[in-house]
Amino acid sequence: MNVSLQQLKVFVAVARQRSFTRAAREFDLTQSAVSRCVRELEESIALRLFDRTTRQVELTTAGSRLERRIGRLIEEIELTLREERAAHEEHTGLVVVACDPVTSSGWLPERLARSAAHFPDLIVTAKEQPQHAVLAAIEQGEVDFGVLCDANVAGADAFHMQPLVSTPLCAVLPHAHPLASGAAVHWEALRNSRSVTQLVTLNAEAGTRNVTERALNTHRIDAARANECGHLAAALRMIELGLGIGVLPVDPHGAALPASLVARPLVPEVSVTTMLVRRRNRSLRPNAEAVWSLFSGKDLPAHAGASSTTGTTTAHSIIKGATHEPMPCVPDDEALMRAS
Repeated sequence: MNVSLQQLKVFVAVARQRSFTRAAREFDLTQSAVSRCVRELEESIALRLFDRTTRQVELTTAGSRLERRIGRLIEEIELTLREERAAHEEHTGLVVVACDPVTSSGWLPERLARSAAHFPDLIVTAKEQPQHAVLAAIEQGEVDFGVLCDANVAGADAFHMQPLVSTPLCAVLPHAHPLASGAAVHWEALRNSRSVTQLVTLNAEAGTRNVTERALNTHRIDAARANECGHLAAALRMIELGLGIGVLPVDPHGAALPASLVARPLVPEVSVTTMLVRRRNRSLRPNAEAVWSLFSGKDLPAHAGASSTTGTTTAHSIIKGATHEPMPCVPDDEALMRAS
């Protein structure tokens, strides 16, 4: 059976108009072309669809049943195509971004708010998962792209990564703690201080554990790591309650810390890098590409929204180290820990 969509659309038009002539005008075809189209459809499906006389055109019983069902199918096809075209051309539809707990509680919410301002007809939703699940969701096409902190990836050649911003590992501690008096804390001081008996760090789900563990091992920090959290907010609360000193990726000048705590950069510096991640050799849908560009701080097209000028300026002032092309994911030991 070889039936074309055009044949079905012509059939539905003739059935609706009860006229080959009026259907021909609807498609800007000749009457003979419409008649031939319907005849070829009838021959292909081996059913008579119309009873024709010199005065009128009437559907057969089979034609009437097909007209109702095919008419609904054609409407659904056309609606689907219109929605997909709008999603590609008009920044509508749905974009799903996977993220680890660090980015969901820190970097990401501001970008989601910015997306809502630039693309009011586009729904951008975040799906928080452990780091390994984020990578699996990207690879399997369950999400459009992801945001991670320092991914240590098996099968790295499956991904492109674009670094966005680096955040230093800091000692997070109460104002009254002896190590809080200086502008920074040396790793050696953290190792030798009798006031540091337990550390609060982030766990493997947060995606920063590998960087933290390498730094602690490099500087021979052997304090017990009794509390490992997935969310930064939980770690900060534990530090407030006196359960340990934090070794966490936080902005030492940011306003996210509770008033009772301070963050002092650990030196030599070790940084955690926030990255956009997507599958290698797979293009993003235009609406997802627009969100990727906004997240990365690139200039947005003029039609992206009335606030695009101010939003782009803000993005460039916040994001450091962003590149204009995605880069291949790098192996674990090549680029994620920097010491000065």
